[in-house]
Amino acid sequence: MSAAKTPAHMLEVDGHEVHITSPDRVVFPDVGLTKLDIARYYVAVADGALRGAGGRPMVLKRFVKGIEQEAFFQKRVPENHPDFIDTATLHYARGTSAEETVVRDAAGLAWIANLGCLDLNPHPVRAEDLDHPDELRVDLDPMPGVDWSQIVDVAFIARDVLDEYGLTGWPKTSGSRGLHILVRIAPQWDFRQLRLAAETLAREVENRAPGLATARWWKEERGESVFVDFNQNAKDRTVASAYSIRPLPDARVSTPLTWDEVRERRPEEFTVPSVLERFAAIGDPHRGIDDAAGTLDGLLRLAEQLGPAEKPPRGGDGSGRRASTMPLIEIARTQTKPEALELLDRWKAEHPDAAAQLHPADVLVDGMRGSSSLWYRVRVNLQHVAEPERPVQEELLAAYDPWAGHP
Repeated sequence: MSAAKTPAHMLEVDGHEVHITSPDRVVFPDVGLTKLDIARYYVAVADGALRGAGGRPMVLKRFVKGIEQEAFFQKRVPENHPDFIDTATLHYARGTSAEETVVRDAAGLAWIANLGCLDLNPHPVRAEDLDHPDELRVDLDPMPGVDWSQIVDVAFIARDVLDEYGLTGWPKTSGSRGLHILVRIAPQWDFRQLRLAAETLAREVENRAPGLATARWWKEERGESVFVDFNQNAKDRTVASAYSIRPLPDARVSTPLTWDEVRERRPEEFTVPSVLERFAAIGDPHRGIDDAAGTLDGLLRLAEQLGPAEKPPRGGDGSGRRASTMPLIEIARTQTKPEALELLDRWKAEHPDAAAQLHPADVLVDGMRGSSSLWYRVRVNLQHVAEPERPVQEELLAAYDPWAGHP
């Protein structure tokens, strides 16, 4: 006989009742955090979490089967949402639209935690004005082989550029390997201008720190550098906001920092238990962010001075597709990351001489957005492999199609 299902736990949050189903389900086995623990965490840090995600439409990233399984992305708000959950309808360039969730209080945070959401993924707009973003997001994404000190060096260069162009950057750990810098702006520019300003910032950081930072969009061209990911400012993109719990075994948290802390602290220090203690002791280091809105005028003037960014070459087969300048081969397309890594190891075992010559940044395992979840593409850049020893493109070890069965 199966064990009886644990009754739902009722949290009373700011006058609202939020029911947490399966409250004792363990979400993070390594540290023993349950679903109820996650909901209580978000209530405890609500002041900071809402500063990052409150009042913004968000994509729900739901880990309904635990952190060992891929999450699925839900743009549309569940039909049976409570009255303390607002909504906003976003229209996308490809002609689709979605009525998305808007959280405005601690009860809303607890409610989405009950849906299996760990990290918060808001758009950089307020629900009241969906066409004019009020936040520029600087995502410092390290390539394999890059250590924390290099990320920090790039972060301070980015801060200098922002300062020179009248903008204030607020740093936080990404909750993974990188660093985010949030920049509040007046809601006066559209997404095209926002992305141009972000790309211009990235190019200027690369100009000041060649070899350390890169604005090259194509991953195989970056080398062992920090990618200043300007494309996170496109209309359809979201990033994990402040106080988001990331799906890592240690329950790591994307944590706001002061600039004085950036060189001294490390991402692995910030987990659910330690952030609860930190928040109770010092509150939110980003408490002044909403009073520091700046202008994009300076970066947009710099964009004119720099001229258009270099575009990648196109293939000569008439398809118009981009042609890589690097000797790339594709290994596999898989539904899950463990499968991708397993097939990468298999390829290395079949080609040991080539594998021994690869640099860390030559191995490209990319999470790709599918219809409702991530899938994984595995490629290898053979630039450091002696040309006579380069393996040829072979049949993929796996050819998962994320669009199969979708209209």
